[in-house]
Amino acid sequence: MTKRLSGGLIDRSTPLSFSFNGRTMQGFAGDTFASALLANGQRLVARSFKYHRPRGIFSAGSEEPNALMTIGSGAFQEPNVRATVAKLYDGLEAKSQNHRGPLAFDLMAVTDLLSPFLSAGFYYKTFMWPASFWEKLYEPVIRESAGLGELATTPDPATYDKGFLHADVLVIGAGPAGLSAALAAGRAGARVILCDEDFVAGGRLNAETHEVDGMPGSDWAAAAMRELSELPNVRILTRTTVFGAFDHGIYGALTRNTNHLGPGADGPRQTLWRIYAKRSVLAAGATERPIAFAGNDRPGVMLAGAVRTYANRFAVAPGPRTAVFTNNDDGWRTACDLSAKGVEVTALIDSRTDIAHLAAPEGIPLFAGTRVTGTSGRLGLSSVALSSGERISADCLAVSGGWNPNVHLTCHQRGRPLWNDALAAFLPGADLPPGMTVAGAANGFLTLGAALSSGRRAGETAASDLGFAPVAVPAPKADDEPSSVSPLWHVTEGKGKAFVDLQNDVAVKDVKLAHREGYRSVEHLKRYTTLGMATDQGKTANVLGLAILAECAGKTIPETGTTIFRPPYTPVPIGAFAGASRGPAFRPVRKTPSHRWAEAHGASFVEVGPWLRVEWFALPEETHWRQSVDREVAAVRSSVGICDVTTLGKIDIQGRDAGTFLDRVYANTFSTLAVGKVRYGLMLREDGFALDDSTTARLGETHYVMTASTANAVAVFRHLEFCRQCLWTDLDVHLISTTDGWAQFAVAGPNARKLLTKIVDPEFDISNEAFPFMACGEITVCGGLDARLFRISFSGELAFEVAVPSRYGNSLFGTLIEAGREFGAVPYGTEALGVMRVEKGHAVGAEINGQTTARDLGLARMVSAKKDCIGKVLADREHLVEPDRPQLMGFKPVDKGASVVAGAHFLKAGAEPTMDNDEGWMSSVCYSPTLGHSIGLGFIAGGSKRLGETVRAVDLLGGSDVAVEIVSPHFVDPEGGRLRG
Repeated sequence: MTKRLSGGLIDRSTPLSFSFNGRTMQGFAGDTFASALLANGQRLVARSFKYHRPRGIFSAGSEEPNALMTIGSGAFQEPNVRATVAKLYDGLEAKSQNHRGPLAFDLMAVTDLLSPFLSAGFYYKTFMWPASFWEKLYEPVIRESAGLGELATTPDPATYDKGFLHADVLVIGAGPAGLSAALAAGRAGARVILCDEDFVAGGRLNAETHEVDGMPGSDWAAAAMRELSELPNVRILTRTTVFGAFDHGIYGALTRNTNHLGPGADGPRQTLWRIYAKRSVLAAGATERPIAFAGNDRPGVMLAGAVRTYANRFAVAPGPRTAVFTNNDDGWRTACDLSAKGVEVTALIDSRTDIAHLAAPEGIPLFAGTRVTGTSGRLGLSSVALSSGERISADCLAVSGGWNPNVHLTCHQRGRPLWNDALAAFLPGADLPPGMTVAGAANGFLTLGAALSSGRRAGETAASDLGFAPVAVPAPKADDEPSSVSPLWHVTEGKGKAFVDLQNDVAVKDVKLAHREGYRSVEHLKRYTTLGMATDQGKTANVLGLAILAECAGKTIPETGTTIFRPPYTPVPIGAFAGASRGPAFRPVRKTPSHRWAEAHGASFVEVGPWLRVEWFALPEETHWRQSVDREVAAVRSSVGICDVTTLGKIDIQGRDAGTFLDRVYANTFSTLAVGKVRYGLMLREDGFALDDSTTARLGETHYVMTASTANAVAVFRHLEFCRQCLWTDLDVHLISTTDGWAQFAVAGPNARKLLTKIVDPEFDISNEAFPFMACGEITVCGGLDARLFRISFSGELAFEVAVPSRYGNSLFGTLIEAGREFGAVPYGTEALGVMRVEKGHAVGAEINGQTTARDLGLARMVSAKKDCIGKVLADREHLVEPDRPQLMGFKPVDKGASVVAGAHFLKAGAEPTMDNDEGWMSSVCYSPTLGHSIGLGFIAGGSKRLGETVRAVDLLGGSDVAVEIVSPHFVDPEGGRLRG
């Protein structure tokens, strides 16, 4: 085990045991998995994606491209976890990824030997020919070789949650700028949410030796957090990454609740937050970038800031002998900090010659105006070669190419960053998400004093904008450290690959090749080379790649351009997006009010959209579902049946202009509907096709109740709300869905009125004269229970629909059945309901499928010529009014013993089964116990003119070819005498 350094923020009194690839190791509370690996001398941790080259820990944050691990085992296995952000816990099990055989001897490393043939875009060039090889050879081999970690093959036993938060000011990042902003806004009284992806707040303050207000930076950060935690208007979310900035001040954030506690911990593993913020302060800091040189991917080559983090925060020296290679002042701090902690710094290599403003660290060999041209070491760094010819012994090479502000969230609404020559980096542009202010290093304030000041200003401004008065408190004091930089993107000397994107194995030569082959747009470069397309989203690679492309093109970086970033900032597990919506809760099941009664009486259930509805009620002696359905249909036709139709969409429409509103959304007129009456209506989409058929009752002068079909209930309500809120904002009309508020039951059959008379309170007359067909009214039942009664029928029989508040639904259903015993009343389900609607010729979802018009459905007379409505004009398009368009008709087999099939296509006798001869299709079929044979509804060209003609219903998939006669779609009681009786 490598000797730990002194100091740090780890808790040495709490040792933790963990394993990596089966080897047991030890760390301490406060370690990350990466720092613990380094403390145990583990430099080789992974293999690269494409060439399977040895890779080590490169960074100390979420920008890590190399150290992706599989943590946990069995059902708790989680792949592609960054070791640099995974908090160490006792018993952690981890294994490396993307290798065949042992990590130190990866059989797939042969791809590195083949790398001259695997240049950028090789897959576009190689796998195009011969085409037949793709499925049999290329794709299987690529799929077998591709990928990083492996998902568990058993369901994830962890739970996930979602939540909503609201804030006046959202502060993203708890580094020096973020803490200053949160303190300023919180002290002013604003509701503040402070988010940080680390498990310890403070950002770079925990990794540096800076002082704030005369105390170590980490101590100042801890004090600031204590003050914030005591403010009742401040909420602190550590281990939380804000991954996206969306419209209307909404931010997505992921909190890792129990990842650091190990498998089986109580509570949700992660919570996905939707945060609504009036103002936001982005204080996400900056990410250090590397320099490309030959062999820069060898384990032991790390970012200088990360090396400083491991030494100062985690008390770990990534290597006992460390060299530093830099083009900026920040790299010198790494050399000084390591030296102060007793780590041997074998060289400080600065590509600049103008370094007179810096004091040379005592005892450290300085190589000014020099570059690293190569590295050596099989599975880890052993030495580095310099452009001056020297070779320096080193186990670790700390590289600093400058810092890139983390502008990612500023781009999530199409904002484009702007290049800053002084910082050699992109800064946030002017087009920020509304309400966002950028502070600290994320806005180019790379020194501590400037970061603290900018954060304070941002917090005060955000609070002031919302009417909160800033509190006069002395600003924290800190010095501004030297921070000049002289850009060096890549070293041209040296032999071997110089990598730009470590995770995707994109080298300098690949960028140059892309330019030579014409891929000179930054978007094309990204896609041709896969630069920045890995799980780290190019956090350490993008600017480097753009700079090299600019050199190739002989342009400046601003002239070359940049890609912009999109959510998520870091990967978000799909489980977090799903939350609790998994297993039975993946799609919530809505049960009808009579569900308990139906369940107790042997009902068979079926999913109908989100509802669980009764299919049929089987009796003990019935062995086939058709027996049950036929019995239910026969009972309704001969006496009476009761069906739960609560699932129909019920939309309450009120307001002075409710009638006008309905006239505009319906093809027929509703403003003239009398109070106490119901009318059947048809809605059209804007393109003229049928949207839904429904009934609407008028309960008062300004009060209507619409009953939409079950299948289209949600779509119709959304359509009505769109019309109300966007098209006709001047109308006085209000909508509310009351589907769940009312239990509704169809009582159908010749004895329906007799049954209802037994439960409707006697003061209400429901005789045919007082309550005729298409009447409605508010009544009471069972001795004073408020109810609504509608005289409508979709079975073709005398029928009513009675509605009561949902909580009484189960009881009322049983009461109806009991009251109907003397009439032989039966409960019936959706199958019997469907049979009777086909027998009556009613169109439902199979007919109103988005490609039929009112004319096709035989409902052209319902489109009023006296008014306009949505879809009316486009419904008259030439193609939609052709006389030979398929029309809805009925079909019955010539051989009454034959069965017809839904989906069958109609052909003339003797015609070949080709699309040229296709005349239409069968949309709905059933066996009609009333008629004693199969029947169907369908659409056939020129249907109304072809009554009595015989055609074939052909189903090539099922192998059926049945002769059918074209008949009226109204098979039972076409004159409608029964339902009006």
